[in-house]
Amino acid sequence: MARDYYETLGVSRTADADELQEAYRRLARRYHPDVNKDPGAEERFKEVNEAYHVLADPDTRAHYDRFGPDFRQIPEGAERAWAGAGSRRPGGRPPGGAGRGRTFDEEQVFVGGEGLDDIDLEDLLGGLFGGRRASGPMAGADQEAELELTVEEAYRGGRRWVSLAGPDGQRSYEVTIPAGVVDGQRIRLAGQGGRGTGGAGPGDLYLVVRIAPHPRFRLDGRDLHVDLPVSPWEAALGSTVPVDTPGGEAKVKVPAGSSSGRRLRLRGQGMPNPRGQPGDLYAEVRIMVPRNPGRRERELFEELAKVSDFDPRSGR
Repeated sequence: MARDYYETLGVSRTADADELQEAYRRLARRYHPDVNKDPGAEERFKEVNEAYHVLADPDTRAHYDRFGPDFRQIPEGAERAWAGAGSRRPGGRPPGGAGRGRTFDEEQVFVGGEGLDDIDLEDLLGGLFGGRRASGPMAGADQEAELELTVEEAYRGGRRWVSLAGPDGQRSYEVTIPAGVVDGQRIRLAGQGGRGTGGAGPGDLYLVVRIAPHPRFRLDGRDLHVDLPVSPWEAALGSTVPVDTPGGEAKVKVPAGSSSGRRLRLRGQGMPNPRGQPGDLYAEVRIMVPRNPGRRERELFEELAKVSDFDPRSGR
């Protein structure tokens, strides 16, 4: 049985957008496979990612709340068709029955906890086409699937094979990923959607990009943010230090007198933009001290403590 998305994120069914995002970030950091090497962490990370992206979209969340784990099997507009079909039932009584929901292709549809056992499925489907039964050639439906990418994959772009489960079994596609693709962007695979009927052509398959949380990089649109560890003397005296970017190592100048939290901007070093200005990379200074200073290092720190009148709490 599919796991409840609210349970996966550990939130209530009334959780707002901020609660969802907070839970997602906390769990993504905990289970990201680059951070957590425990068996099963990667699968748990994928569950958390899927749950968040379903519940973060208001329309998809409403569809999920209505139909439960089988919501992807129910086409958009089924609520209206169900309501219309229910109003035509003999005596106007509401549908009854209980039990686990089945897919839309089976005899019963499970809607909001009530079974539609005795509503004609063709009438229900017909309601999706203006209240009449479909006839003649009909183009295949467009379909969507999620494509999870790392920040590095989204930055570089390229080609990769993607395997998706469908009604005809597992299918593989070679996909061209544009450099600089962003979260939520759709990649169209023409003619790879649902089959048409009566000689009509198939629909398209759209891959919706989801960029996975990264242990180092944080995305804000096309801008990238990364922590920049520096030593106390590099921060105090100024220095040029290396910084990681998705495209490789770059150099950034740390001005003398930099404190933790200072943001250094590398113009154009963020996510590429094939149609315009690329994003920027912001390196945020983080002053690090030796965990176990050697004897001479300790002597120098002690000497500095004696001669310096710097008070970080007063800002002087």
